[in-house]
Amino acid sequence: MNSLRVRIGVLGVVLMAGLAIPQAAEAAPTATVEELRLDKAVPQEILRRSGFDSVAPEFARELGSARTYAQARRIVVREGSALWKRAVDRAQGRGPAGGDLSRDDDRPLYWARLGMTREVRTWEPGFGLGEGQRAALLDELERTSRGQTAIRYPSGKGIRRILVTGFDPFTLDRDIRISNPSGATALALDGTVIETAEGPARVETAVFPVRWQDFAAGTVERTLRPYLRKVDLFTTVSQGRVGRFDIERTNGAWRGGFPDNENISRTETVPVTDPASQPQWTTTTLPYKAIVAAGTGRFPVYDNTSVTEIPAGGTEAVVRADGPTEGSTARAGGGGNYLSNEIAYRATLLRDRLGLHDALPGGHVHTPVLQFGTGNTTEVTDPEFVKNRLDIIAQVRSILTVAADSSGTGRTRG
Repeated sequence: MNSLRVRIGVLGVVLMAGLAIPQAAEAAPTATVEELRLDKAVPQEILRRSGFDSVAPEFARELGSARTYAQARRIVVREGSALWKRAVDRAQGRGPAGGDLSRDDDRPLYWARLGMTREVRTWEPGFGLGEGQRAALLDELERTSRGQTAIRYPSGKGIRRILVTGFDPFTLDRDIRISNPSGATALALDGTVIETAEGPARVETAVFPVRWQDFAAGTVERTLRPYLRKVDLFTTVSQGRVGRFDIERTNGAWRGGFPDNENISRTETVPVTDPASQPQWTTTTLPYKAIVAAGTGRFPVYDNTSVTEIPAGGTEAVVRADGPTEGSTARAGGGGNYLSNEIAYRATLLRDRLGLHDALPGGHVHTPVLQFGTGNTTEVTDPEFVKNRLDIIAQVRSILTVAADSSGTGRTRG
């Protein structure tokens, strides 16, 4: 499964009773595992209570008006970009709330996007749509609706530049109500300005899927590569442990196999370009000591140095509290061996391959798990849930401010 995931029928020749059966026609496209969750009661309630329930039907009407592939592509780019903007505007208090769901909620964007991708995946236009063309439309929709194509910094000097990434909700089969505070943070901070000791800093953000194959296809590198030489600071953000923030010191080159949002597992070395030069470990260049020492908010912040490794010459994995040893093989970074570790690994490896290790502060921040209020096992929101999310968002902003203050160079990148 990747960002171009297209389900096609199996074509082949079947022999029965000595007769050759002609090739089967291509099966109609079907929804993905993620998209199939969309029809459950909770997603529908979230969409209805945010006003985002109109997104997919309106998109379907627009898409249905396309008479050529070029027209369809323009519609997809326009509407995908509009969804990202609408979600950011809602999170930042612009325009109507659309319902009683709190504005800080990241879930309307997630479920509305799935409604749109399902429309593209199952659309059968009169002009005919090839497999590659449908895949390209889905790719455009994914990128535009995640803010990956909307990263814009002011030109010239005088303002610093910060890049932040978040994630979709995940483990939805465990609890379909789940929100991801990293995605909510991305919406809340996109395009905002943080005042630092060296002047204003513009924050730009993007959100990534919780899908192994998208990462293998290079979505992280494709999104970040154009900007890492231009920014003064970056951090990938994801949901981590209960009741605490972690600045992850070390990232490992290993996928541990936990199922993604398509219920697909991968247990292997993180697949990257030029694997011959791939390191087992990468490290943060965020000013972790200053961040941990600062009073950034309600939750404690830790410098997490733990990893799991197979020591050089060994065969069994061991946990080391103080980081990896020389020549060891990664089995988990400080942030584990799921996609949060992988985005941190990929982003910091890209930093290093661009020759920016000593020049660009960057790494990974794990937020606390976003928890519902005590006793809430069925409702999609509650006051404690909202407060927890707002407090996490505010603390990420404070962490970014400390990081920017502590890594100032006296100049901004041009």
